[in-house]
Amino acid sequence: MSDLSPVNPKPFLRDLINKRTVVTLKFNKTQYKGILVSTDNYFNLQLSDAEEFIDSQSKGKIGEIFIRCNNVLWIGEDLSGNDASEKEVDKSAEVGETADNEAIEAHQDVEIQNDNK
Repeated sequence: MSDLSPVNPKPFLRDLINKRTVVTLKFNKTQYKGILVSTDNYFNLQLSDAEEFIDSQSKGKIGEIFIRCNNVLWIGEDLSGNDASEKEVDKSAEVGETADNEAIEAHQDVEIQNDNK
């Protein structure tokens, strides 16, 4: 079993944009799997092509969703398709309170570009 080590959330989340991602919530054994579209300064998340899982059971596709940052337990790349795996846990990173104040550079670049248009 590998050790979980702290990961800087900014580059971690930036690398996950446009990839299949798993987001585990703090409650109800709920996970969302989909493509990470964007994130903001508070680590709120937007997923497209999302599917909801409760207690490892698929509850169906729900499309585009927004997940508020304070509900997130961990985020990781979806390495398994639709099934949770130990690899996801190894590749995941907890989003802690210290990360809440950091901005995501990629998201800021998009905002700046949009403001200049």
